[in-house]
Amino acid sequence: MNNQILVTRIGYSYLPTTKIDESINWYVNNLGLKLMNKFEDRGSLIAVLHYPHKNSIALVLVDTKDYKPLEIMRNGSPFPLLAMNCPDIENIHKRLKENDIQIEDISILGNGEAKYFYFRDNEGNLLEAAWSKWDAEDDIKAGF
Repeated sequence: MNNQILVTRIGYSYLPTTKIDESINWYVNNLGLKLMNKFEDRGSLIAVLHYPHKNSIALVLVDTKDYKPLEIMRNGSPFPLLAMNCPDIENIHKRLKENDIQIEDISILGNGEAKYFYFRDNEGNLLEAAWSKWDAEDDIKAGF
């Protein structure tokens, strides 16, 4: 049997945008991500944003002319494409609500071991803010 490791983790998550500069500002101002680089690739702009955790993957915004917000349909209802860990979920919920972001109420799972809510970014991509008692802890990157 071959025990060679083939894949170690997700490397990046991609989200489409038709307004890359507006989307960069949205993620920086509303979620606290940091723009690391913006460049052209295969005829459109790419923006690489980092989360504060040292070992987190990057969020990559891909500029496109094709407006098509991302979400998954789950049993006939919209379901988010990705979830973002939030150590203080109540605070981010309040902040997004104060910024007039389209959000849902916080849902609690089990006996309070996990909490989440859905929200949409400036382009309509459906995302999830999530917290659980099992979330991994990590060091914060320099510069955050």
